[in-house]
Amino acid sequence: MQHFFSLHRKVRARLGLLAAVLLVGLGLMPETASASHIRAGDIQAKSDTTLPVANRNRRRVFFKMVLYTDIVGIGGQTPAKQPTATIFFGDGTSSCLDAVPRAGGERSIPGNTDSALNIYFFEHTYPSSGEFTVSFIGENRNGGVLNMDNSINQSFYISTTITLDPALNFNNSPVLTTPAIDKGATGQVFLHNPGGFDADGDSLAFKLQDSRKVALGVEGTLGAPCTLGNGGVATGNNRPLPVTVPNYRFPADPILTGGAAVQVPYAGVPAGRPGEAAIFVQDVNTGQITWNAPSRAGIYNVAMVVEEWRRTPAGRRKIGEVIRDIQIIITNTPNLRPTITIPEDICVIAGETVTRQVTAVDGVSPTSPQTPVTLFAFSGIIPPATFTQTATGPPTARGTFVWQTQCNNVARLPYLVVFKAQDNPSPVTAANPPLIDEKTWRITVVGPPPQNLRAVPDASTGLNRSLLTWNTYTCANAQFIHIYRKENPSGFVPGPCETGIPASSGYVRIATVPASATSFTDNNTNAGGQNLGLERGKTYCYRIYADFPGPAFGASIASAEACASFVGRAAQLKNVDVEVTSATQGQIAVRWTQPRPAAGTVFDGTPSFVLSRAEGLAPTAFVPVRTFNSLNDTSFVDTGLNTLDRQYTYQLEFIRTFGNGSLPVREVAAPASSVRVTVVPNNPPTSFTVSWTYRVPWDNSLKPVVIYRRTGTTGAFVQIATAPTTATGGTYQDRDAALVKGQTYCYYVRTEGQYAPTGYLSSLLNKSQEQCAALIAAPCTPVLSLAPINCDSLAALPEFPGLNQRYANRLSWRVGDLPAGCDANIASYRVYYRPTATGAFALIGTTPLTSFTHNDLEFSGGCYAVQAVAASGLVSDTSNVACQDNCVFFVLPNIFTPTGDGVNDVFRPKNSSPVRRIRFQAFNRWGVKVFENVTTSADRVLINWTGNNQSGESGASTSTRVSGGIYYYLAEVEFADFANTKRTYKGWVEVVR
Repeated sequence: MQHFFSLHRKVRARLGLLAAVLLVGLGLMPETASASHIRAGDIQAKSDTTLPVANRNRRRVFFKMVLYTDIVGIGGQTPAKQPTATIFFGDGTSSCLDAVPRAGGERSIPGNTDSALNIYFFEHTYPSSGEFTVSFIGENRNGGVLNMDNSINQSFYISTTITLDPALNFNNSPVLTTPAIDKGATGQVFLHNPGGFDADGDSLAFKLQDSRKVALGVEGTLGAPCTLGNGGVATGNNRPLPVTVPNYRFPADPILTGGAAVQVPYAGVPAGRPGEAAIFVQDVNTGQITWNAPSRAGIYNVAMVVEEWRRTPAGRRKIGEVIRDIQIIITNTPNLRPTITIPEDICVIAGETVTRQVTAVDGVSPTSPQTPVTLFAFSGIIPPATFTQTATGPPTARGTFVWQTQCNNVARLPYLVVFKAQDNPSPVTAANPPLIDEKTWRITVVGPPPQNLRAVPDASTGLNRSLLTWNTYTCANAQFIHIYRKENPSGFVPGPCETGIPASSGYVRIATVPASATSFTDNNTNAGGQNLGLERGKTYCYRIYADFPGPAFGASIASAEACASFVGRAAQLKNVDVEVTSATQGQIAVRWTQPRPAAGTVFDGTPSFVLSRAEGLAPTAFVPVRTFNSLNDTSFVDTGLNTLDRQYTYQLEFIRTFGNGSLPVREVAAPASSVRVTVVPNNPPTSFTVSWTYRVPWDNSLKPVVIYRRTGTTGAFVQIATAPTTATGGTYQDRDAALVKGQTYCYYVRTEGQYAPTGYLSSLLNKSQEQCAALIAAPCTPVLSLAPINCDSLAALPEFPGLNQRYANRLSWRVGDLPAGCDANIASYRVYYRPTATGAFALIGTTPLTSFTHNDLEFSGGCYAVQAVAASGLVSDTSNVACQDNCVFFVLPNIFTPTGDGVNDVFRPKNSSPVRRIRFQAFNRWGVKVFENVTTSADRVLINWTGNNQSGESGASTSTRVSGGIYYYLAEVEFADFANTKRTYKGWVEVVR
């Protein structure tokens, strides 16, 4: 796509003037020059490329339009030419006063003798930021297209939507590198790939779409200050309204094929299923169209939408789309298509040269001898990549692909190269055309790993830290270096195309620095900016990798590992032991070890410990409990706690202060929580589930947990069992046959842990709080039903909803029989509701009955659930969730009488299910918009057209009233159902005054 916007404006102006003179000499105005026999086309967009960059205008856009037209015509007709084109820019203006000339004459298409290529360059400076759709209306399509009615009298429509936003910087639309016209044969798989490429590295998504037309045509769409070919004043608004061409069907539609088209064997994707119905599909990621298999010879058209998506700090954002219309010509031919073989998908490190071979063999049969095969390659990376055919065969055609990758090729998504093999039957006729095979190759380019990472331990400031250094990163276009750390070596070895550092390696990111940096000091800084220092007696290992800026993004392979070890030993918590369970007078004993300096040294400064506490397993802030000024103080009993209901976590800081004005040195030990136990009776009420949780820096999983129980709320506890536990907790089922239904039992557990390595600080014993529960059966879970709304009946009403009508949802349920042994004696039920398919439920009522009516609803959609409550106060599990969606119906009248008599004065829906938004536009018989309004569910009356006229794009109401007569409308409706269904309604309404 390089240089295709470089046509000089003066040359363009002269070509336009010359074209205008020639057309006037023929009795035509440039903006009304008609052209039939258009086969296919698309429009590309590119931001201002003026140099220097500082002079570029973010609102100036360069465009390239490519049209494919007949050379020979259909049925002996002489095809019309398209020397100029009228472009609609999407901002209410068009090129009608400066028709865009074709760049040179018609151009040939390699391997195609009946179609020509037409290229048009133009530019436009938009008045503001925003989203704009630049479009072209061609008059008309070529004749004989099978999957639409009367194609020669249907206009041709293509468009490209761009987003001008300073946050997006300069942007390029997707470029489709392969020709938009292709040929195939009946009974053989047809393939087409658009060769999509985005120079900025944005993600592309490909979706099939029906072919479009603009009913008003060019002249009906043109607006002021344009003039028409007959000298009249244009009355349109320069904004095309595309609609589907009449009776459009996709090529594999059974109505077109008579239901006789079936698939043939095919080893590609999707794999053929011989004998099943024919398919016509497009891969959303690669754009590959597969038609397996045509059964009817003829011409077909299909459009595709190529969406452009960019990753932004706010998430994925759609920033544009290209609508391309392609033409497919299918023939009955004995010729068999060739078969192409391409390399396996690869991943390379930026800077490497990619060299691969492509081969193809022509199909052969008694009526189809092998012929030479021509190979093509299409991709946005060609050039600078090259593809050279070295042999045509038969038997084998060969070609070589070469690409010297660079750092600026690093990208998150792979580059696509479409290879095509085309045979050369002799003679080439309409009944014996060349056939093709094509496949898509993916090349992923990753950044090289940073080199020579080193980690050196340092304690010169009194704080243990690691000094990291590495070589200047090879790729100057990288954005950041990410720094990761873990305790002890990992053994992680990146795969050949594995970028970044996976969580499974055990590494955690600790910092990010600019890609130009070559060093970093790890002070173990916390989220609040406090330097905690690294612990003595541990080894810390590091890896780094580079990432690259958007929109292409991408990352490098991780560096080799570098480690630093610190001598001595840090202070460490070893006990958080619940000694008293109480809601107000609970007690927890906390114990820790003394820190040890390196051998032969002593701690400088004045040492102290600060013990802090927080609630929960993963607190973000701690409150100091006590300061200890002696290193011999290594235990503390924390009192006055609510150990009955709460779990606590403690943090220990070893602090050294200095009298010379130096900042204190703080070393923070890993926090440790208390053990918390929960006890729940099972169903039937013959056993308990005992569960426990904790978060501690030592390992409790090497020794089993000991479970203690007592009967009643007083007396001694007895050890009843041991159970395995994990790094965070565990469960135990107490199924003792001596348990008595209705009796209360109390439990606590005791863990036993140790620090690594084995034998260091072992036998760390910590008890949980005591937890009591009665062995009572849980209530039975209700089974819920929701009476459905009859959408068809509502839609058939003369009017719905009226101004005071509301929906009501009726629920009923029965007492279930789960879980086994549950209590069926229910005291009451709790009813929950949410208006959407997902999200949180809210309690809307409590009832002793087994039915409930939810009244006064603006819409019927929503979900419900019920819980049963036993006399004991126990609550059942939540019932099944019963949902119903909002109806989807929308009926507009085709007459209203805005006479001011209060009867039928306002145009609004007769019947409508709940909607979120309606954009309504009304047009007179000349296509001039007379009214536009957007209403939402918050508006009391939807649409609300009172027969007034509107002036200008602002839509400001005037005192002008539209005259009586027929008006055409376009209503874009977004319904309030779970799927946010969007439908467009087109019709007419008569205004009677």
